[in-house]
Amino acid sequence: MLSPVIGWLDLSAGASGDMLLGALVDAGVPLAVLAGAVAALPVEPVTLTAEPTTRHGLGATRVHVHAPASDVHRTWADVRTILADAALPAPVREGALAVFERLAVAEGRVHRVPADEVHFHEVGALDALADVVGVVAGFAHLGLGRLSASPVSLGSGSARGAHGVVPVPGPAVLELLRGVPVVAGPVPAEMCTPTGAALLAAHVQEWTALPPMRVARVGSGAGGRDPEQLPNLVRLVLGEPVDEPATGLLLETNVDDLDPRLWPGVLADLLAAGASDAWLTPVLMKKGRPAHTLSVLCRPAVRAAVQDVVVATTSTIGLRVQPVQKVALQRVQRTVTVLGSPVGVKVAGVDGRVVNVSVEFEDVAALARSLGLPAKEVLRAATAAAHQAYPGTSARLPDPAGLPDSVTLLDREGE
Repeated sequence: MLSPVIGWLDLSAGASGDMLLGALVDAGVPLAVLAGAVAALPVEPVTLTAEPTTRHGLGATRVHVHAPASDVHRTWADVRTILADAALPAPVREGALAVFERLAVAEGRVHRVPADEVHFHEVGALDALADVVGVVAGFAHLGLGRLSASPVSLGSGSARGAHGVVPVPGPAVLELLRGVPVVAGPVPAEMCTPTGAALLAAHVQEWTALPPMRVARVGSGAGGRDPEQLPNLVRLVLGEPVDEPATGLLLETNVDDLDPRLWPGVLADLLAAGASDAWLTPVLMKKGRPAHTLSVLCRPAVRAAVQDVVVATTSTIGLRVQPVQKVALQRVQRTVTVLGSPVGVKVAGVDGRVVNVSVEFEDVAALARSLGLPAKEVLRAATAAAHQAYPGTSARLPDPAGLPDSVTLLDREGE
């Protein structure tokens, strides 16, 4: 089994089920893995074959789905039953169900019918089953830690579907890719199918340009057409992530007219919304007005939620936003036993050697309250225990997987 850490999809030519199947096979997933999952479905016999091909001179793999003619009209409820009865590993079954649920909900919205009544038409139903189950099985085989992708090219113009002529991008495709960066692309035809869109929506965690990585292998899956505008390929790039300073956002605003009693609640709400940190700095503004600068550090993924909290809980009328980078020390969370109770300890290091040790003050405060002791006494005992366990640069940083979670160093008698 392949074990790349991360994957990235180049979707500049759109996506379809068979293109994703081809990219997986071209990247090294055995065709037997995909075909075996498809063969487990309790439906008419469906087989997969793969062949080498080229698009604009670039080598690729084309996977063909061979499905018999069928007059069976399958609804989303029928597909659920098929997947429930199939002899599939649980991750593949659950992944395929998640994809088909997206398809059914999107088609239901487009046609204004309940999702359970959505029909997957005739041979297309078998094609979609094979595409979805095969691709889900392929990604499960790879065991990717993260899958990201470029913006999706959708195409333009019109196409003929089961219900007649439909505009491109297709209505179901747009429903499936709500919130996803998309472009029309250079080809005046359908470039992304509903099945392809549902598979992307279910598997891609981040939409971005090629992330920093050490490339291990690349797979190219060819579509059925060969347009003159660009190679009709989905590319799957597999590799290991490259360490780089973490990038976050710093949101700031100056506020001079907020009741100071509200600030503790504001900071608590920001942390609850996903902020990594939030703090206040006293400043003197124009006209000699005393004020506070509110600073909030957060990941880009939670910016919207954090920004909403700032606007809702303060009197600000604007925010400054700037990217920042963080250099983080190696860190391990442990506990020491102080006065018979556990207290959290954060151990930080550089190149495997301990440089900082700190105790979790919330644990200290809770223990002090429960024992009726001053917090400063419990803090002193916990700090001594932590430094006894990890004595500065003479200690190696604990292995997160190799040490017990608790180290007992201090009790009432030993204090």
